[in-house]
Amino acid sequence: MAKSNQDILSTHPCFNVNAHGSFGRIHLAVAPACNIQCRYCERKYDCANESRPGVTSRVLDPGEAVERVGTFLERNSRVSVVGIAGPGDPLANDATFETLRAIHGKFPELTLCVSTNGLLLSERLSDLVSAGVRSITVTINAVSPAVAEKVYAWVSYRGRKLSGVQAAETLVRNQWQGLINAIEAGLLVKVNSVYIPGVNGDELVRIARLAGSFGADIMNVLPLIPQASFKEFKRPGYEMLHAKRDELRPFISQMSHCRQCRADACGTLGEDKDMDTELLMARIGEEYTESVV
Repeated sequence: MAKSNQDILSTHPCFNVNAHGSFGRIHLAVAPACNIQCRYCERKYDCANESRPGVTSRVLDPGEAVERVGTFLERNSRVSVVGIAGPGDPLANDATFETLRAIHGKFPELTLCVSTNGLLLSERLSDLVSAGVRSITVTINAVSPAVAEKVYAWVSYRGRKLSGVQAAETLVRNQWQGLINAIEAGLLVKVNSVYIPGVNGDELVRIARLAGSFGADIMNVLPLIPQASFKEFKRPGYEMLHAKRDELRPFISQMSHCRQCRADACGTLGEDKDMDTELLMARIGEEYTESVV
């Protein structure tokens, strides 16, 4: 029997503050390609000591990803969610869907989750649902194309590289249509918004109001990590972030326990484990057992 959204919510550490200390997640870095360029984004590989979105030690192929889930489950029974969050955009990578289908077939008890910029969400939604995805995060940083143009450098869509207002209009339109379609399809939906003071601070209220009115479940306001084109910007402090969440809470529930995870994060939030080490220890354990027998 398929789990209800309420059952999923009760064990999803990213959607439920009461679950984040008891249940873990594993992010599979199978999606290197991205179809947009955020001005705050800098994707890097092999940055083992850096914890932020877009970072991974290496990109996996679908077979390796399934193996890692099995290995981690053997060593950590608290994992309830398998997510794909990059290091690029999952929906721009065919490996995402191959991986999701394989994991759903082998581990149907796990909740599958995807984090996307939303550009291709409407177009790939049926593929996500058929692959077993039950929850999704859409990063939306603007309602107005004028604001979006300040946040995004370019968009690659249907074989064309768009910039300026054309890129902004395309992305904003697709993000909101995708959000609505995902909600109508019955998925649990979280909206991520990067708080960029002086750029989209006022826009966050519009995002919260719209997302809440459409039926999104929760919103996560993330503080800007100054890098790339926004490296000279100032990161919002705790008090500033807390005040903004309070301003938005009347429109939609606010997530307050996010750790801005790596694309290869695993374990409970704030307790990420090195998957290469986990895999090595599992193999050492197998060899030790065999030698004793």
